[in-house]
Amino acid sequence: MVSPRSLTPTEFQAHFEAVCANIDRVVHGKSEAIGLSLLTLVAGGHLLIEDVPGVGKTSLAKALATSVGCSWKRVQFTPDLLPSDLIGVTVFRRSDEAFHFTPGPVFANLVVADEINRASPKTQAALLEAMEERTVTVDGTRHDLPQPFMVIATQNPIEQEGTYRLPESQIDRFMVRLSLGYPDTAAEVRMLGDSGAGATLPELGAVIDPPTLQAMISYAHGLHVADSLKDYMVRLVTATRTHPEVVVGLSPRATLQLAATARARAASAGRDHVLPDDIKAVAEPCLAHRLVLVNDRNRQQSGAAVVAQVLARVPVPVGR
Repeated sequence: MVSPRSLTPTEFQAHFEAVCANIDRVVHGKSEAIGLSLLTLVAGGHLLIEDVPGVGKTSLAKALATSVGCSWKRVQFTPDLLPSDLIGVTVFRRSDEAFHFTPGPVFANLVVADEINRASPKTQAALLEAMEERTVTVDGTRHDLPQPFMVIATQNPIEQEGTYRLPESQIDRFMVRLSLGYPDTAAEVRMLGDSGAGATLPELGAVIDPPTLQAMISYAHGLHVADSLKDYMVRLVTATRTHPEVVVGLSPRATLQLAATARARAASAGRDHVLPDDIKAVAEPCLAHRLVLVNDRNRQQSGAAVVAQVLARVPVPVGR
Protein backbone atom coordinates (compact mmCIF):
# COMPACT_ATOMS: atom_id res chain seq x y z
CA MET A 1 0.00 0.00 0.00
CA VAL A 2 1.26 3.47 -0.87
CA SER A 3 2.04 5.58 2.19
CA PRO A 4 -0.04 8.77 1.96
CA ARG A 5 1.94 11.97 1.82
CA SER A 6 1.11 14.92 4.03
CA LEU A 7 -1.11 17.71 2.75
CA THR A 8 -1.33 21.40 3.49
CA PRO A 9 -4.71 22.95 4.34
CA THR A 10 -4.79 24.65 0.94
CA GLU A 11 -4.05 21.42 -0.92
CA PHE A 12 -6.77 19.57 0.97
CA GLN A 13 -9.32 22.27 0.18
CA ALA A 14 -8.34 22.27 -3.51
CA HIS A 15 -8.71 18.49 -3.81
CA PHE A 16 -12.03 18.58 -1.96
CA GLU A 17 -13.46 21.27 -4.22
CA ALA A 18 -12.22 19.48 -7.36
CA VAL A 19 -14.05 16.27 -6.42
CA CYS A 20 -17.24 18.18 -5.57
CA ALA A 21 -17.12 20.01 -8.91
CA ASN A 22 -16.68 16.72 -10.74
CA ILE A 23 -19.70 15.15 -9.04
CA ASP A 24 -21.74 18.28 -9.83
CA ARG A 25 -21.39 17.40 -13.51
CA VAL A 26 -23.73 14.48 -12.83
CA VAL A 27 -25.83 15.59 -9.83
CA HIS A 28 -26.98 19.13 -10.56
CA GLY A 29 -27.98 21.70 -7.96
CA LYS A 30 -27.15 19.58 -4.90
CA SER A 31 -23.89 21.09 -3.69
CA GLU A 32 -24.71 20.59 -0.01
CA ALA A 33 -25.48 16.89 -0.46
CA ILE A 34 -22.36 16.42 -2.60
CA GLY A 35 -20.21 18.08 0.05
CA LEU A 36 -21.71 15.94 2.82
CA SER A 37 -21.11 12.74 0.88
CA LEU A 38 -17.44 13.59 0.39
CA LEU A 39 -17.10 14.69 4.03
CA THR A 40 -18.35 11.25 5.04
CA LEU A 41 -15.76 9.50 2.90
CA VAL A 42 -12.91 11.68 4.18
CA ALA A 43 -14.08 11.18 7.77
CA GLY A 44 -13.96 7.40 7.34
CA GLY A 45 -17.70 6.81 7.65
CA HIS A 46 -20.63 5.35 5.76
CA LEU A 47 -23.42 7.23 3.99
CA LEU A 48 -27.17 6.63 3.87
CA ILE A 49 -29.06 8.45 1.12
CA GLU A 50 -32.82 8.31 1.58
CA ASP A 51 -35.38 9.71 -0.83
CA VAL A 52 -38.07 8.84 -3.33
CA PRO A 53 -37.07 7.03 -6.55
CA GLY A 54 -35.62 9.00 -9.44
CA VAL A 55 -33.95 11.97 -7.71
CA GLY A 56 -30.34 10.85 -8.27
CA LYS A 57 -29.40 8.77 -5.20
CA THR A 58 -27.54 6.09 -7.18
CA SER A 59 -26.02 8.66 -9.54
CA LEU A 60 -24.50 10.53 -6.58
CA ALA A 61 -23.04 7.32 -5.19
CA LYS A 62 -21.57 6.26 -8.54
CA ALA A 63 -20.16 9.72 -9.26
CA LEU A 64 -18.43 9.87 -5.86
CA ALA A 65 -16.89 6.44 -6.34
CA THR A 66 -15.64 7.31 -9.81
CA SER A 67 -14.27 10.73 -8.83
CA VAL A 68 -11.86 9.40 -6.17
CA GLY A 69 -10.30 6.75 -8.39
CA CYS A 70 -10.99 3.80 -6.09
CA SER A 71 -12.44 0.39 -6.78
CA TRP A 72 -16.19 0.18 -6.34
CA LYS A 73 -18.97 -2.34 -6.70
CA ARG A 74 -22.72 -1.88 -6.93
CA VAL A 75 -25.10 -4.36 -5.34
CA GLN A 76 -28.80 -4.25 -6.12
CA PHE A 77 -30.53 -5.26 -2.90
CA THR A 78 -33.58 -7.44 -3.55
CA PRO A 79 -35.75 -9.65 -1.31
CA ASP A 80 -33.97 -12.80 -2.57
CA LEU A 81 -30.41 -11.48 -2.05
CA LEU A 82 -28.45 -13.79 0.29
CA PRO A 83 -25.63 -12.83 2.68
CA SER A 84 -23.23 -14.99 0.65
CA ASP A 85 -24.14 -12.99 -2.47
CA LEU A 86 -22.75 -9.97 -0.66
CA ILE A 87 -19.74 -11.09 1.37
CA GLY A 88 -18.63 -14.15 -0.59
CA VAL A 89 -18.56 -17.90 -0.17
CA THR A 90 -16.09 -20.73 0.46
CA VAL A 91 -15.97 -23.22 -2.44
CA PHE A 92 -14.36 -26.66 -2.59
CA ARG A 93 -12.13 -27.13 -5.64
CA ARG A 94 -11.50 -30.63 -6.89
CA SER A 95 -8.28 -29.57 -8.62
CA ASP A 96 -6.37 -29.26 -5.35
CA GLU A 97 -8.97 -30.77 -3.00
CA ALA A 98 -9.07 -27.66 -0.85
CA PHE A 99 -11.56 -24.97 0.13
CA HIS A 100 -11.05 -21.51 -1.37
CA PHE A 101 -12.76 -18.25 -0.48
CA THR A 102 -14.42 -16.40 -3.35
CA PRO A 103 -14.85 -12.74 -2.33
CA GLY A 104 -18.19 -11.06 -2.84
CA PRO A 105 -18.82 -7.49 -4.05
CA VAL A 106 -18.26 -6.10 -0.52
CA PHE A 107 -14.52 -6.41 -1.24
CA ALA A 108 -14.15 -2.98 -2.81
CA ASN A 109 -13.20 0.48 -1.58
CA LEU A 110 -16.69 1.83 -2.12
CA VAL A 111 -19.73 -0.43 -2.03
CA VAL A 112 -22.94 1.02 -3.43
CA ALA A 113 -25.80 -0.79 -1.68
CA ASP A 114 -28.68 0.21 -3.91
CA GLU A 115 -32.13 0.20 -2.26
CA ILE A 116 -30.71 -1.46 0.84
CA ASN A 117 -34.08 -1.69 2.57
CA ARG A 118 -35.49 -3.99 -0.13
CA ALA A 119 -33.33 -6.88 1.14
CA SER A 120 -34.32 -9.08 4.07
CA PRO A 121 -33.07 -8.22 7.58
CA LYS A 122 -30.74 -11.25 7.45
CA THR A 123 -28.96 -9.87 4.39
CA GLN A 124 -28.87 -6.35 5.80
CA ALA A 125 -27.19 -7.76 8.92
CA ALA A 126 -24.40 -9.22 6.79
CA LEU A 127 -23.03 -5.67 6.48
CA LEU A 128 -22.77 -5.02 10.23
CA GLU A 129 -19.30 -6.48 10.73
CA ALA A 130 -18.01 -4.96 7.50
CA MET A 131 -19.22 -1.46 8.40
CA GLU A 132 -17.86 -1.48 11.95
CA GLU A 133 -14.69 -3.58 11.78
CA ARG A 134 -13.78 -3.41 8.07
CA THR A 135 -13.65 -7.22 8.00
CA VAL A 136 -15.97 -10.10 7.15
CA THR A 137 -15.99 -13.57 8.69
CA VAL A 138 -16.90 -16.55 6.52
CA ASP A 139 -16.82 -20.11 7.87
CA GLY A 140 -14.84 -18.95 10.88
CA THR A 141 -12.15 -17.21 8.84
CA ARG A 142 -11.69 -13.46 9.09
CA HIS A 143 -10.98 -11.51 5.89
CA ASP A 144 -9.81 -7.88 5.80
CA LEU A 145 -11.57 -5.45 3.48
CA PRO A 146 -9.67 -3.00 1.27
CA GLN A 147 -8.83 0.42 2.69
CA PRO A 148 -10.40 2.90 2.54
CA PHE A 149 -13.78 1.20 2.82
CA MET A 150 -17.13 2.92 2.60
CA VAL A 151 -20.72 1.76 2.21
CA ILE A 152 -22.96 4.16 0.29
CA ALA A 153 -26.51 2.90 0.79
CA THR A 154 -29.56 4.25 -0.97
CA GLN A 155 -32.99 3.76 0.53
CA ASN A 156 -36.54 4.47 -0.51
CA PRO A 157 -38.93 5.75 2.16
CA ILE A 158 -40.24 2.99 4.40
CA GLU A 159 -43.78 3.67 3.22
CA GLN A 160 -42.82 2.35 -0.23
CA GLU A 161 -44.15 -1.15 -0.98
CA GLY A 162 -41.71 -4.04 -0.58
CA THR A 163 -39.30 -2.43 1.90
CA TYR A 164 -37.90 -3.53 5.27
CA ARG A 165 -36.97 -1.12 8.01
CA LEU A 166 -33.24 -0.99 8.78
CA PRO A 167 -32.38 -2.21 12.30
CA GLU A 168 -31.24 0.37 14.84
CA SER A 169 -27.79 -1.21 15.06
CA GLN A 170 -27.25 -0.69 11.35
CA ILE A 171 -28.66 2.84 11.24
CA ASP A 172 -26.20 3.80 13.98
CA ARG A 173 -23.31 2.65 11.79
CA PHE A 174 -24.10 5.25 9.13
CA MET A 175 -22.10 8.38 9.88
CA VAL A 176 -24.33 10.65 7.81
CA ARG A 177 -27.83 10.41 6.47
CA LEU A 178 -28.97 12.84 3.77
CA SER A 179 -31.91 13.40 1.48
CA LEU A 180 -31.46 14.85 -2.00
CA GLY A 181 -34.97 16.14 -2.52
CA TYR A 182 -36.32 17.34 -5.84
CA PRO A 183 -34.07 19.57 -7.98
CA ASP A 184 -34.91 23.21 -8.50
CA THR A 185 -36.15 24.42 -11.87
CA ALA A 186 -32.75 25.53 -13.17
CA ALA A 187 -31.10 22.22 -12.23
CA GLU A 188 -33.86 20.18 -13.86
CA VAL A 189 -33.61 22.21 -17.06
CA ARG A 190 -29.85 21.59 -17.02
CA MET A 191 -30.54 17.85 -16.70
CA LEU A 192 -32.67 17.94 -19.83
CA GLY A 193 -29.79 19.59 -21.68
CA ASP A 194 -27.39 16.88 -20.50
CA SER A 195 -29.87 14.07 -21.23
CA GLY A 196 -29.63 13.01 -17.60
CA ALA A 197 -26.94 11.39 -15.47
CA GLY A 198 -26.92 8.30 -17.68
CA ALA A 199 -25.25 10.27 -20.46
CA THR A 200 -22.73 12.06 -18.22
CA LEU A 201 -21.62 9.25 -15.90
CA PRO A 202 -19.73 7.23 -18.55
CA GLU A 203 -17.67 10.33 -19.37
CA LEU A 204 -16.78 10.99 -15.73
CA GLY A 205 -13.19 10.36 -14.68
CA ALA A 206 -11.21 10.42 -11.46
CA VAL A 207 -9.89 13.79 -10.29
CA ILE A 208 -7.79 12.39 -7.43
CA ASP A 209 -6.02 9.06 -7.00
CA PRO A 210 -6.17 6.61 -4.05
CA PRO A 211 -2.92 7.85 -2.40
CA THR A 212 -4.29 11.40 -2.44
CA LEU A 213 -7.56 10.22 -0.92
CA GLN A 214 -5.62 8.39 1.80
CA ALA A 215 -3.68 11.57 2.45
CA MET A 216 -6.92 13.53 2.80
CA ILE A 217 -8.30 10.95 5.23
CA SER A 218 -5.11 11.06 7.31
CA TYR A 219 -5.07 14.86 7.30
CA ALA A 220 -8.68 15.16 8.45
CA HIS A 221 -8.17 12.54 11.13
CA GLY A 222 -5.28 14.50 12.62
CA LEU A 223 -7.02 17.88 12.85
CA HIS A 224 -6.92 19.55 16.24
CA VAL A 225 -10.07 19.65 18.38
CA ALA A 226 -9.87 21.80 21.49
CA ASP A 227 -10.79 20.21 24.82
CA SER A 228 -13.64 22.68 25.22
CA LEU A 229 -15.14 21.49 21.91
CA LYS A 230 -14.77 17.86 22.91
CA ASP A 231 -16.71 18.70 26.06
CA TYR A 232 -19.30 20.55 23.96
CA MET A 233 -19.89 17.50 21.73
CA VAL A 234 -20.25 15.20 24.72
CA ARG A 235 -22.77 17.59 26.29
CA LEU A 236 -24.77 17.68 23.03
CA VAL A 237 -24.94 13.90 22.87
CA THR A 238 -25.70 13.56 26.58
CA ALA A 239 -28.60 16.01 26.25
CA THR A 240 -30.37 13.66 23.82
CA ARG A 241 -30.32 10.86 26.40
CA THR A 242 -32.57 12.81 28.77
CA HIS A 243 -34.76 14.51 26.16
CA PRO A 244 -38.47 13.83 26.83
CA GLU A 245 -39.20 12.91 23.20
CA VAL A 246 -36.32 10.43 22.95
CA VAL A 247 -36.61 6.76 23.92
CA VAL A 248 -33.00 5.83 23.11
CA GLY A 249 -30.44 8.62 22.99
CA LEU A 250 -27.20 8.84 21.08
CA SER A 251 -24.43 6.30 21.62
CA PRO A 252 -20.71 7.00 22.14
CA ARG A 253 -20.28 5.98 18.49
CA ALA A 254 -22.35 9.03 17.58
CA THR A 255 -19.96 11.27 19.56
CA LEU A 256 -16.93 9.83 17.78
CA GLN A 257 -18.52 10.17 14.36
CA LEU A 258 -19.70 13.71 15.07
CA ALA A 259 -16.10 14.66 15.89
CA ALA A 260 -14.77 12.95 12.76
CA THR A 261 -17.32 14.70 10.53
CA ALA A 262 -16.57 18.07 12.12
CA ARG A 263 -12.84 17.54 11.50
CA ALA A 264 -13.53 16.77 7.84
CA ARG A 265 -15.66 19.89 7.47
CA ALA A 266 -12.95 22.07 9.02
CA ALA A 267 -10.40 20.58 6.61
CA SER A 268 -12.69 21.24 3.63
CA ALA A 269 -12.72 24.92 4.64
CA GLY A 270 -8.90 25.05 4.54
CA ARG A 271 -8.45 25.08 8.32
CA ASP A 272 -6.29 22.92 10.58
CA HIS A 273 -8.60 23.15 13.58
CA VAL A 274 -12.28 22.65 14.37
CA LEU A 275 -14.66 25.51 15.20
CA PRO A 276 -18.07 25.34 16.93
CA ASP A 277 -19.68 26.18 13.58
CA ASP A 278 -18.26 22.95 12.12
CA ILE A 279 -19.99 20.91 14.81
CA LYS A 280 -23.28 22.77 14.40
CA ALA A 281 -23.21 22.39 10.61
CA VAL A 282 -22.89 18.59 10.66
CA ALA A 283 -24.91 17.86 13.81
CA GLU A 284 -28.28 17.27 12.13
CA PRO A 285 -27.14 14.97 9.26
CA CYS A 286 -24.80 13.13 11.62
CA LEU A 287 -27.13 12.68 14.61
CA ALA A 288 -30.83 12.94 13.72
CA HIS A 289 -31.22 9.55 12.05
CA ARG A 290 -29.84 7.68 15.11
CA LEU A 291 -32.47 8.84 17.59
CA VAL A 292 -35.27 6.51 18.65
CA LEU A 293 -38.23 8.72 19.45
CA VAL A 294 -41.50 8.38 21.34
CA ASN A 295 -43.36 9.28 18.15
CA ASP A 296 -41.20 7.68 15.46
CA ARG A 297 -43.36 8.15 12.37
CA ASN A 298 -40.83 10.34 10.62
CA ARG A 299 -37.46 9.58 12.21
CA GLN A 300 -35.41 12.14 10.29
CA GLN A 301 -37.81 15.07 10.51
CA SER A 302 -38.55 14.56 14.19
CA GLY A 303 -34.92 13.73 14.92
CA ALA A 304 -33.84 16.95 13.25
CA ALA A 305 -36.20 18.90 15.53
CA VAL A 306 -34.68 17.26 18.61
CA VAL A 307 -31.13 18.01 17.41
CA ALA A 308 -32.12 21.64 16.78
CA GLN A 309 -33.54 21.92 20.30
CA VAL A 310 -30.39 20.42 21.81
CA LEU A 311 -28.17 22.79 19.82
CA ALA A 312 -30.24 25.73 21.08
CA ARG A 313 -30.09 24.64 24.72
CA VAL A 314 -26.47 23.53 25.13
CA PRO A 315 -24.21 26.59 25.46
CA VAL A 316 -21.36 26.96 22.98
CA PRO A 317 -17.92 27.26 24.57
CA VAL A 318 -16.47 30.74 24.30
CA GLY A 319 -12.79 31.09 23.42
CA ARG A 320 -10.47 33.38 25.28
